[in-house]
Amino acid sequence: MPQFPASGVLANLCFMPLTILVAEDDVGTRLSISDYLECSGYSVVSAENGADAIALLDTHQPHLIVTDVSMPLIDGYELVRHVRRRPALRLLPIVFLTGRTETTERVKGYQLGCDVYLAKPFELSELGAVVRNLLDRTQMIETEWRSRQGFEASGEIGEKPIADIDIALTDREKQVLALLSDGLSNIQIGNHLHLSARTVEKHVSSLLRKTETSNRAELVRFAMEHHLVV
Repeated sequence: MPQFPASGVLANLCFMPLTILVAEDDVGTRLSISDYLECSGYSVVSAENGADAIALLDTHQPHLIVTDVSMPLIDGYELVRHVRRRPALRLLPIVFLTGRTETTERVKGYQLGCDVYLAKPFELSELGAVVRNLLDRTQMIETEWRSRQGFEASGEIGEKPIADIDIALTDREKQVLALLSDGLSNIQIGNHLHLSARTVEKHVSSLLRKTETSNRAELVRFAMEHHLVV
């Protein structure tokens, strides 16, 4: 019997499981991940390369992607580039699985817009915890966004309490945060602000530190909750 999560957002979605897209060219790994996630209560669609994964995006509208980096036809990096170019998928959580553990490889993945890097070999229980954490947070972001839209539609936006915070952000950090909230990757932000990707990464790291958040999705949620972005 599948064991559904007992807490968090997913506890209320037993009859409408969130969909996870798994892109992995190794059939054994792909089946293991898919079986584990299905037993955790998720709906899983799988692809053996990035090209197949892209073809599944519109038909299945996944809530999260788990993808290998090294795949035939279209690799994980190009898959992430494709996803982040689409405004509707700007906050879609992406987990990279890879045997490439060099710092330069991880930096490249984060710059393109992945949320978490898991080095192979990995434990399925760790992957499950990462997936649950990312989905809970993105669902909260969506809830907050819909709440704000509801206030605007009813003309009651002024009645929504504004959290009182005091975070000293530089003008450049504010620019980076605004573009990050629009779903731009670090490279796209750099092109827009005429900065190197490494400089953008430093600003993002500073934003994460100042807001005490741990990834892009959590940072955007924090910024929306505290009205750091419009």
